[in-house]
Amino acid sequence: MNDETKKNVNENQDKDPVVEAELEGVPEELREEDDISADDGTQGFEARLAELENELAEAKQATLYAHAEAQNIRRRLEKDAQDARAYAATPFARDILSVADNLARAMEAIPEEIRDEEKWKGLITGLQATHRELDTVFGKHGITRIPAKGMPLDPNQHQAMIEIPSDEEEPGTIVQEMQAGYMFKDRLLRAAMVGVAKKPD
Repeated sequence: MNDETKKNVNENQDKDPVVEAELEGVPEELREEDDISADDGTQGFEARLAELENELAEAKQATLYAHAEAQNIRRRLEKDAQDARAYAATPFARDILSVADNLARAMEAIPEEIRDEEKWKGLITGLQATHRELDTVFGKHGITRIPAKGMPLDPNQHQAMIEIPSDEEEPGTIVQEMQAGYMFKDRLLRAAMVGVAKKPD
């Protein structure tokens, strides 16, 4: 075997026949320009992998936000439904207060001199019994009267209508109740209309 033959054998041993088949017919200068090193390929893969990982993290975060928002909406809807059931009778409760007001006015209008007269006892006893029954029904359904006279003014429950000069009470103390106020469970049904004390001029 001559030197030329040995050289060709050695060159053929270093070449991949599959790669050579694919490159057959491609000019040598193009082979060199299109050749990508292993390092360049690895860097490109790592960059693409990092980009995909960032996109995955953003997608996970968006999913978490959407899940949290859905839970908040569900809780709000549940609370609205509970409130609707709990306070469905609010309009009726507010309307029935006028009945309580008229009954209280009727009892206050009875003159003292006839309260002990036998002929009026039946009427007065009936009014008192009706008033007690109405208070019982109110309590059963969570309607409670707001304390007023002698209490400090609370803007959340009382509506001051007038100021009354007083040496006996501290300024801001309720000294007169013009109309009773009521709570329906933990909500204000109607504010009490009151007169509050002030320092005399």
